[in-house]
Amino acid sequence: MIWFLLMLFALLAGMALPAQFSINAVLRSHVVSPYLAAMISFFIGTCVLLIVTLSVDKGIKIEREILQQPWWIWTGGALGALYVLATIILIPKLGAANTIAYILTGQVVMSIIIDHYGLIKVPVHEISAPRIGGALLIIIGVILVQKF
Repeated sequence: MIWFLLMLFALLAGMALPAQFSINAVLRSHVVSPYLAAMISFFIGTCVLLIVTLSVDKGIKIEREILQQPWWIWTGGALGALYVLATIILIPKLGAANTIAYILTGQVVMSIIIDHYGLIKVPVHEISAPRIGGALLIIIGVILVQKF
């Protein structure tokens, strides 16, 4: 049952992305700058997460050891900013479906690489014929979405 709820949560999060991308693209048209639109989006998201953190976690607790962790653990926010900025720039030029299709292809390819080599402390899941086949089907889907 937990697996089903987690899958449902992932599907809902995935469904939220095209809406977020499109909303941010409209925001861009009102504030003119894709950078300002991305900043506004992240600011609102930060406010929401602050409220959730204060409500659910009963405050913010940061241990001193966090400063002794690898430098790259801090890059997630920068990668998220790149992701949001890219969608704000791409949606008006490529459309929602093409933007999502290209992003999805990049996500699957990079995920397979991360899994295969166990990068970023992810458990190893070696590349296999079915995984490559799945990635190729997504790439074929991207081509079909782009052409039609």
